[in-house]
Amino acid sequence: MAFDLRTHLFAMCGVDLTRINGVDEMTAFKVLAEVGPDMTRFPTSKHFASWLGLCPGTRISGGKVLSSATKRSPNRAAQALRLAAAALRTSQSALGAYYRRLCARLDKPRAITAAAHKLARLIYAMLTKGTEYVDQGELYYEERYKQRVMHHLTKRAQAMGYSLTP
Repeated sequence: MAFDLRTHLFAMCGVDLTRINGVDEMTAFKVLAEVGPDMTRFPTSKHFASWLGLCPGTRISGGKVLSSATKRSPNRAAQALRLAAAALRTSQSALGAYYRRLCARLDKPRAITAAAHKLARLIYAMLTKGTEYVDQGELYYEERYKQRVMHHLTKRAQAMGYSLTP
């Protein structure tokens, strides 16, 4: 007789955390074992991500950034989310495209931490609002990224007195 962890987690939380790409049953179980299904002790998702140790630190003195490294924490939930974020490398989803775009810009450990931070925010939103996660797909993410780039380029060109034509 096999134990169905997915339905037990759904009964505990009211949402299916395994619908998020990269998050499997064991990852969701570790996060819930560390935090619990009640997220009222975290006012916002930023507080939750900071408690996990997935937020960049801001050590600034005299307007100069001294360090922006994340704090080291032995949190098992954060370790599980980092492993889930690393698994997004081959995922054909919006989260997978997000992770690959981060890897192109940053080094791999920072990209993994940033993707784990996004996973933590998604989990927080699902547990507090009770909404289901719906993946928009890789093509949707790439199209939105293209629109954002064009919008910002157009604004910069207008600020310099030019106009862009596609």
